[in-house]
Amino acid sequence: MTAHPPARDDAIVDVRGLHHTFGKDVHALAGVDLAFEPGIVYGLLGPNGAGKTTLIRVLATLLQPTRGQVRVAGVDVLADPVTARTRIGLAGQFAAVDEYLSGRENVEMVGRLYGLSARESRRRTNEVLEGVGLTDDAGRLVRTYSGGMRRRLDVAASLVGRPQVMFLDEPTTGIDPRNRLDLWELIEGLVRDGTTVLLTTQYLEEADQLANRIGVIDRGRIVTEGTADELKDTLETAVLEVGAVADDRTVVARVLEELTGETPAADPVRGHLRVPARAGTKTLLEVVRRLDEVGVEPTDVSLLKPSLDDVFLALTGDRPTSVDPATPPAARTPEEVR
Repeated sequence: MTAHPPARDDAIVDVRGLHHTFGKDVHALAGVDLAFEPGIVYGLLGPNGAGKTTLIRVLATLLQPTRGQVRVAGVDVLADPVTARTRIGLAGQFAAVDEYLSGRENVEMVGRLYGLSARESRRRTNEVLEGVGLTDDAGRLVRTYSGGMRRRLDVAASLVGRPQVMFLDEPTTGIDPRNRLDLWELIEGLVRDGTTVLLTTQYLEEADQLANRIGVIDRGRIVTEGTADELKDTLETAVLEVGAVADDRTVVARVLEELTGETPAADPVRGHLRVPARAGTKTLLEVVRRLDEVGVEPTDVSLLKPSLDDVFLALTGDRPTSVDPATPPAARTPEEVR
């Protein structure tokens, strides 16, 4: 029998030996052990199908696991889900709001479901709508809201009951960069106000920016965890990044692969090509000389510390990809949904 770590008295989320199987063959969770302290953002990274959403659903009392132990904010989630729900908030990948109610009506309704009186629900609704920057639009029907506004409204509704722990399951997937930055500020504000946040994301810069600690889940298990810097330090190899105009990138990619034996990966934002530089500056000089020989002048050459993207690739053999939120659930594979 596998030994699992003992319960942590200081942990606000404590998961031990968590398993969940869909049908006979899909092991969404295969023995998750996870514990972290209050007052932080804990980032959970993993490729599609790794078990992130399944874990969130168990923590949020929406799914009964096959076996394991789960405590959130001092409550045994499996034995006492009703009490657990009074201490948690959840905002999923898709805004769970009623399009035919106003923003204010949505939040007040959730407040009443939390058991607040009508007066207290109105007061809390005013507070959380101000906190997410929707006071001026609170009277509008949600069907007139943008995607980013709906996502902020979903977070507001999750906060109306003053949760001790907030579960955010890929909250910024599919929204534009401006709204993403707004949500980052909102998440940072939640923690300053005393809420602990568990954030799942496939945007590694998001975890790097927000998370105090990061866990990487793959094939239903936590494969490593630590601060962003600690995870980066596990890869001793530097990374060589080369920028080039579009017409030269094929040649640059061939040169990099010939000299390093590694297939270059393209930076998703700038398109720069990246490979491990095991010999450090020696690799850099060899690449520059070879590019000069073939008549290619790079726009940028940098020797970098490994990024979270490099850590993710080394641990999972994959790069993070996001599911298009416009894709209906029925069109996705079981791995994408879970």
